[in-house]
Amino acid sequence: MSVPDYMQCAEDHQTLLVVVQPVGIVSEENFFRIYKRISSVSQISVRDSQRALYIRYRHHYPPENSEWGDFQTHRKVVGLITITDCFSAKDWPQTFEKFHVQKEIYGSTLYDSRLFVFGLQGEIAEQPRTDVAFYPSYEDCATVEKRIEDFVESLFIVLESKRLDRATDKSGDKIPLLCVPFEKKDFVGLDTDSRHYKKRCQGRMRKHVGDLCLQAGMLQDSLVHYHMSVELLRSVNDFLWLGAALEGLCSASVIYHYPGGTGGKAGARRFPGSALPAEAANRHRPGAQEVLIDPGALTTNGINADTSMEIGRAKNCLSPEDIIEKYKEAISYYSKYKNAGVIELEACVKAVRVLAIQKRSMEASEFLQNAVYINLRQLSEEEKIQRYSILSELYELIGFHRKSAFFKRVAAMQCVAPSISEPGWRACYKLLLETLPGYSLSLDPQDFNKGTHRGWAAVQMRLLHELVYASRRMGNPALSVRHLSFLLQTMLDFLSDQEKKDVTQSLENYTSKCPGTMELLTLPDGLTLPPVPFTKLPIVRRVKLLDLPASLRPQKMKSSLGPSVSAKSPFIYSPIIAHSRGEERSKKIDFQWVQGDVCEVQLMVYNPMPFELRVENMGLLTSGVEFESLPAALSLPAESGLYPVTLVGVPQTTGTITVSGYHTTVFGVFSDCLLDSLPGIKTSGSTVEVIPALPRLQISTSLPRSAHSLQPSSGDEISTNVSVQLYNGETQQLVVRLENIGMEPLEKLEVTSKILTTKEKLYGDFLSWKLEDTLAQFPLQPGKVATFTISIKVKLDFSCQENLLQDLSDDGISVSGFPLCSPFRQVVRPRVESKPVNAAEGGRPGEPGHVKTLEAVLNFKYSGGPGHVEGYYRNLALGLHVEVEPSVFFTRVSTLPATSTRQCHLLLDVFNATEHELSVRARSDEELILHAGECQRFMPCKPHSARWKEMKHHDETGK
Repeated sequence: MSVPDYMQCAEDHQTLLVVVQPVGIVSEENFFRIYKRISSVSQISVRDSQRALYIRYRHHYPPENSEWGDFQTHRKVVGLITITDCFSAKDWPQTFEKFHVQKEIYGSTLYDSRLFVFGLQGEIAEQPRTDVAFYPSYEDCATVEKRIEDFVESLFIVLESKRLDRATDKSGDKIPLLCVPFEKKDFVGLDTDSRHYKKRCQGRMRKHVGDLCLQAGMLQDSLVHYHMSVELLRSVNDFLWLGAALEGLCSASVIYHYPGGTGGKAGARRFPGSALPAEAANRHRPGAQEVLIDPGALTTNGINADTSMEIGRAKNCLSPEDIIEKYKEAISYYSKYKNAGVIELEACVKAVRVLAIQKRSMEASEFLQNAVYINLRQLSEEEKIQRYSILSELYELIGFHRKSAFFKRVAAMQCVAPSISEPGWRACYKLLLETLPGYSLSLDPQDFNKGTHRGWAAVQMRLLHELVYASRRMGNPALSVRHLSFLLQTMLDFLSDQEKKDVTQSLENYTSKCPGTMELLTLPDGLTLPPVPFTKLPIVRRVKLLDLPASLRPQKMKSSLGPSVSAKSPFIYSPIIAHSRGEERSKKIDFQWVQGDVCEVQLMVYNPMPFELRVENMGLLTSGVEFESLPAALSLPAESGLYPVTLVGVPQTTGTITVSGYHTTVFGVFSDCLLDSLPGIKTSGSTVEVIPALPRLQISTSLPRSAHSLQPSSGDEISTNVSVQLYNGETQQLVVRLENIGMEPLEKLEVTSKILTTKEKLYGDFLSWKLEDTLAQFPLQPGKVATFTISIKVKLDFSCQENLLQDLSDDGISVSGFPLCSPFRQVVRPRVESKPVNAAEGGRPGEPGHVKTLEAVLNFKYSGGPGHVEGYYRNLALGLHVEVEPSVFFTRVSTLPATSTRQCHLLLDVFNATEHELSVRARSDEELILHAGECQRFMPCKPHSARWKEMKHHDETGK
């Protein structure tokens, strides 16, 4: 026997083998449709008996294996069922002849046979026959199962007669010697009258009868016969048949202990005997004894027809531990015979299945290791594939997953061996996929984000490379791209620099023909390959949603109810609502984006590759709001540190938008990278509210921009700063140009000012404007311009500045403790246009170049469009920096006596420090015109006598 049956299990010893084959030309679909119905009749109860009969069907079975039927009866083909198509009466003789030819192949062992004819109708089909069944079509054949049951009953009749015939053989001492095919030549010329020879014949026949009893459903009888056979064969050292007797004893014990079977077949086998289920609770107790045999119960020829006394003496079958020991002994006997390699291999497989049920994996692995080294004949490539695949399944059965994957991978490589003219790359690919779990691999990249890496990375990379190659040879470039992308994404940390370059180069070659996508790939067998996003190319460490610039940030108009009152709840505070909103606050950001405005998200990324990484088509992935992402392209240097990247987009609708991730195109592979699947990423929140659209206002002025950046105490950012230089008392007109550069009309505008300089005392209105004419142009449509004028008038007090005055000469006087100087001691200097920024530091005491600074902020609060309806506005701040220089100096103060002793004239020497003509006016409404750099004496008023009295009174009282 040269063809092993790797699917054999211990309970197959009690089955009858029936071969089902087509005769002539029968379509595969029709054949297997009937074969499935035939094989459904696998167990029947014998009439008028508590025994059950089990059938094992095969649609292909080597005839030479049937020659071992005397050695183990379950290997003998005892039934033949043929299926054929015949549509005319003239073809019937030829069809029936083919049926006879088919029977002749297994003729020496057949108990009975049947021919199922489909398509033939008429007189021939109406003739009653026991061995032929006629059916009009494959659809109209309702009695197939009934015919098979009748056929099985006929097999049982023959089986029972053979069992009784062998068990009641009364032909004296002459018992035929049962042989296996390779033994026949060895027994030529032996002394058939020797005691040794007779015991050999008795032991083999006893073993054979045990097989027949087991097939006939007489489990206890078979146990007795097997035990007696073991004793006889052991005494004559008939090792091959002794191994078979021990294996038969093991099979009967396995059937007794494990009614559900060891082959993993669906449905437990039912035992009609009432004694067996009652003893099921005691089957697994250790130390169960073998059946005790009374040698006196044997007849002279070793066969006793009445075994009832022996059965009564039976304590039990083998215990689960003894089953394995007997299997080991049997296999050791088989190993002595080179021609029994198939028997030894199948015995190992059966023992492994039993050990798998007993959860004894280590012992099972020893049997499998022995099976690996059993030397059979030269196997074909297909048989090698089958052998390695079964070994893989058995290792999987006992929990040796990596060993199972190893043999399955060997089977996969065998499918494309160089000796095969047409390599089976599809079969190779399918087997390689089945090895993935054994090597702790899955095709879902999400599994590699959970904790540390599992498995041997070097072996996993080798397997993934083989998958890439196999899929390419299959002619499926999309599969190659997916597997290579998976290799690069999951094994990046284990690749050397050179391997990274090689893998990326190969990936670019593949994607040039078939770009990588984020679609699910479905294989023909239904397996789906999930997409592989490149979350490590580049690696993102931080994601931050950026607020709009200060000039574009929306602000909510204050409600009259106050911020703490919610319109959705009658309660001022609810702990339930506060708790439920806790998680929302952790993800939601406290600023808003505006519909139609460009929004920004900043990513901190770095490149782990040893070469420059080009990232194309990088943009944002969002949900909740229609969003137009504006993709960007970047190039990261080799092994760069953290590198900021800003991605932008425009929300097209209002609502709550969630930034769920980003998309990239790297090495021709398009990736959607979700933030939830990125390990170790830091984010301050990913959800922000998008409010309705607002207009955008751009301001320009008639004044030049200033280098001074105002810093208001409120922290507001100022978008534009302008500056101007004025003389004290001068008025300047500031023309402000308002342009609506947005897409919504500007409907509302409010202008307010705030003076930042508080130490200077101002006289009069510093800033003044009128908006009536400007507001008359509203609503200001997109692209339109409006202007309005702001008056800047500066009136400051420069009188008490020590560094502007010097001590008077001997003839001068002091007023209020402030010295005054003579104009002849002053050096007149023209105003320098490009003076230092800080005039107080640039001027020296005594120079008329001291400058005072005024700073103010103009706030433009505007709104319009849908945002105005929802109560939102924007605020644009204009910073104003004014440098004020003194225009006149009072260089001398003197008095002249008047007509009355109680009166005097006040004289002031006024100096024009400007380059322009100016007028000086006092209470007397007298106006003095001074040219640039001119100094004149001026009498502003005449003191009244009452004032003099008041001053005298103050001096007398000391107040």
